[in-house]
Amino acid sequence: MIKIIAVLCSLSTPGNCHEQIVTTSDFAEVSMQSCMMGAPQLAEWMNQHPAERLAGWRCVIGQQGGRGA
Repeated sequence: MIKIIAVLCSLSTPGNCHEQIVTTSDFAEVSMQSCMMGAPQLAEWMNQHPAERLAGWRCVIGQQGGRGA
């Protein structure tokens, strides 16, 4: 499984950032290459969440969790 994890910051309070799983390969066509290049799923998700700014993203393979950006 490949997860796309976005680091999002609120537009109203820019210092308020959090991580959010945008999608996983279980639900979308996500390859490691498309994730590293900025997967279309990420752009689509951001269009649906205009109150947040994308500060970064990372790709995670497998079931492991963890934090970081």
